[in-house]
Amino acid sequence: MSDSKLQNIQVTVNTTYIASSSEPEAARYVFAYSITIKNAGNIEAQLLSRHWIISDANGKTQEVHGEGVVGEQPHIQPGESFQYTSGAVIETSVGAMQGSYHMLDSDGEKFTAAIPPFSLSIPRTLH
Repeated sequence: MSDSKLQNIQVTVNTTYIASSSEPEAARYVFAYSITIKNAGNIEAQLLSRHWIISDANGKTQEVHGEGVVGEQPHIQPGESFQYTSGAVIETSVGAMQGSYHMLDSDGEKFTAAIPPFSLSIPRTLH
């Protein structure tokens, strides 16, 4: 894996609680997350796969591995962004996600882009 300065992937996340799909009485809390992946480097990068770690307030952890995101393995040009929305279901009203994207640059170098930790919480639960 390369740590070249040519590769600079920035990941930002916005989350939304989906009350209409959630069932708190059944310990089912549904969240949507919208992600922007920006290529702030100076070389094209392709997202090959993802790895998520999803935790709830009870300490239950789920790991998710898969190819691409939302059925795509996007090529992101320098200065451009790729956005998508997906979802997660946890058993508590508060949780967290973090992970990484496994990428390939146009020089054939594989590298990892971190997805910083972010909270999943119903409104007015966290201050």
